[in-house]
Amino acid sequence: HEGVPDDSNCPTFATCVLFVKNRLWAGVPFIFKAGKALNETKAEVRILFKDVPAGAFAFDDKPLPRNELVMTLKPAESIYFKTNVKAPGLANMPIQSELDLSYGERYPDLYNPDAYTRLVLEVLRGKQATFVRSDELLEAWKIFTPVLKQIEAGEIPPVPYVFGSRGPKESDELVSKMGYKYNKNYDWQTAHMENKE
Repeated sequence: HEGVPDDSNCPTFATCVLFVKNRLWAGVPFIFKAGKALNETKAEVRILFKDVPAGAFAFDDKPLPRNELVMTLKPAESIYFKTNVKAPGLANMPIQSELDLSYGERYPDLYNPDAYTRLVLEVLRGKQATFVRSDELLEAWKIFTPVLKQIEAGEIPPVPYVFGSRGPKESDELVSKMGYKYNKNYDWQTAHMENKE
C-alpha cells in the first residue's frame, strides 16, 4: 500500500484464539480479530452456536446454517439473533431470519452518545464499570507482549493482506479450524416474500 515501506513489519492485523481454563468454558474458542485498512470498520461480538440437527427440515440433505447471536457495538449499535425458521407458506422450507433490536431504528428520536462521550461521563461520575481492571490489563499484556517482541525481532514474519480486504486468508483458515462457519450467503428477508410452492 502507498506510504508503507516494503520491509515494514508493523503489526496492523491480528487474529487470535484464546481458551479459558475452567470447566464451564473448556474447549470453547474465543476468537479475536482486529485490523487496519479492512473492508469495513466495525466492532462486534458474535456467538456462534453448535450445529443444529435438521429436525423439521430433515427431508433436505443440506446442513442448516448455525444460529448466531450478534452484538454490534460500532458503527450502529444493535443486537440480533440469526436463527432458522420455517418460511411462510405451505412448503416446509427453512430460511434464516433475525430477531433484531437495532437501537437507531427502534429509538430514532433518542440521543445515543458515542462511546467516548459515555467514557468521559463515567470518569466524571467516578464509575469504573466500563474500564478494564488493572489485573485484566496485566493478563492481556502477558499474552501479547511476547508475541509483539517476536514480531519486532523478525522471528514471526507478518502475513501481508490487501488493503480494503477482510484480511489475510490465513485468518479465515484459522477461524475455520476452530469451527467457525462464516455464513456469507445470509440475506435479510423482507416482509414480502414470494410464495415459491
